[in-house]
Amino acid sequence: MKLSRRSFLQQSLQFTTFAALSQAFPGFAAERSSVYPFSLGVASGSPRHDSVVLWTRLLPEPLNAAALPAIPYKLRWEIAEDEQFNRIAGKGETHALPELAHSVHVDVTGLLPNRWYWYRFMLGDAVSPVGRTHTAPAADALNVNLRLAVASCQHWEFGEYAAHRHIAASNPDLVAFLGDYIYEWGPYDLRHPGKPRNREIESFSLADYRARYAQYKTDPQLQAAHHAAPWIVTWDDHEIANDYGNDRDERLDVNFMLRRAAAYQAFYEHMPVRLHAGHTDFVNMRIYERYDWGRLARFHVLDSRQYRSHQVCPKPGRGGSNSVTNAECSERLDPSHTMLGMEQERWLARGFASSNAKWNMLTQQTLMAQSSQTVVNQEGDGKFWTDGWDGYPLARQRLMEDLQKHKPANPVVISGDVHTFYAANLKRDFYSKASASNPILATEFCGTSVTSSSRPQERTEQYAAQNPHIKYGRSDKRGFMLLDLSPTRIQTHFLALDDVAKADSGISTLRSFVVEDGRTGVVVA
Repeated sequence: MKLSRRSFLQQSLQFTTFAALSQAFPGFAAERSSVYPFSLGVASGSPRHDSVVLWTRLLPEPLNAAALPAIPYKLRWEIAEDEQFNRIAGKGETHALPELAHSVHVDVTGLLPNRWYWYRFMLGDAVSPVGRTHTAPAADALNVNLRLAVASCQHWEFGEYAAHRHIAASNPDLVAFLGDYIYEWGPYDLRHPGKPRNREIESFSLADYRARYAQYKTDPQLQAAHHAAPWIVTWDDHEIANDYGNDRDERLDVNFMLRRAAAYQAFYEHMPVRLHAGHTDFVNMRIYERYDWGRLARFHVLDSRQYRSHQVCPKPGRGGSNSVTNAECSERLDPSHTMLGMEQERWLARGFASSNAKWNMLTQQTLMAQSSQTVVNQEGDGKFWTDGWDGYPLARQRLMEDLQKHKPANPVVISGDVHTFYAANLKRDFYSKASASNPILATEFCGTSVTSSSRPQERTEQYAAQNPHIKYGRSDKRGFMLLDLSPTRIQTHFLALDDVAKADSGISTLRSFVVEDGRTGVVVA
């Protein structure tokens, strides 16, 4: 018996992942569009040694979803060993379904390890931009290098995306984006308007979030960074709502889980990611994952939003963050509180224990180093921001203990969220000197924002002085980080734009650091 399109979708949503729908759809699908459909470009990501995810979304008018009829479309895709597509490595067909905003995710398998490939999509006579992607090296490959660009926090209103032009020009093998790809509020404008800030227009529905992603993805410099290399991504709060934690937002909205599910679906529809087997809806979408770059590096990509305990001691009548002392808020020291959720904590510990990588990269959202806003007193009390790891100090301590127990080689934390460049040493006890009983357990490099604003530099210098494990802090510049990994060392560059308001802004290196194999800790290059 032939299934109707509606019956097929209903059954498929019960028993398969959303990603499989576009490959298996049996009904009628249009094979052309009267207008050019690839306004949002293409992207690739989630690279393995033999596979990579290719993405696009059909949308002729970025802020008018109704411009494309709500019917399926049949696309063709190609991936090649050369930019001219003379040596085709794979090709096929996929379907862009209106239920997924006409987005497609093609998980191309059977590729060779450690290779550059070029890819494109076609709908009738319309051909997408060409993207370049890279597979990971073979599982046992150690004598390889990796150039990694790291970025986060790109509020549309706060500047131009010149950082992405420089990311593309840096010729990275891989881009890690650590959250706040969109911000849930601001005018729907296809120009970067600059301030004033407009919080009256906020995303709540699936249609709102889809329009927000479409707005951001029109930027040609962001598209260029996607076209240059594969991305690995995680989310932070603004993909959903400011300072949300688990099932609670700032507003204490009783309908928040509906909003979260809509935002999670829009994230999937616009990112080159895989869905885990068994996930048939977006109410609970697992994004934490491990990616191995041969034996050179293991990326432990974390989700510090979905599973966390609620932030402690919020402001009256609100959820979300606050700044508190232990004397004011003893809940901060509750050992049951978790940033990652206990299941993810155990998963991370297993990843440490099983890793044979030269570098273990904790790829996560926000500053992990303790950062008291006041001088820490003799009792170890300061003033701490509760939305970051400082709100979950015993969860952070458990992570440090797992590092000490399992001893993965050369742990390096890469972070974003706080719109500030930081270089820091991580220990179990941040305010005692490093010693045999309190060693430096990991090195942290935190990147500034692509555009989003930060605190005055004078205050950042004050914070660094009050927290001696923080070796460098710079909050008055926007930009990104560039890391060069080899078997013997990582060299990290903090790259700062001359002027975030200019699309053609130049860029310069603020500071460079080196981490040597077997010698954990920040060293100025």
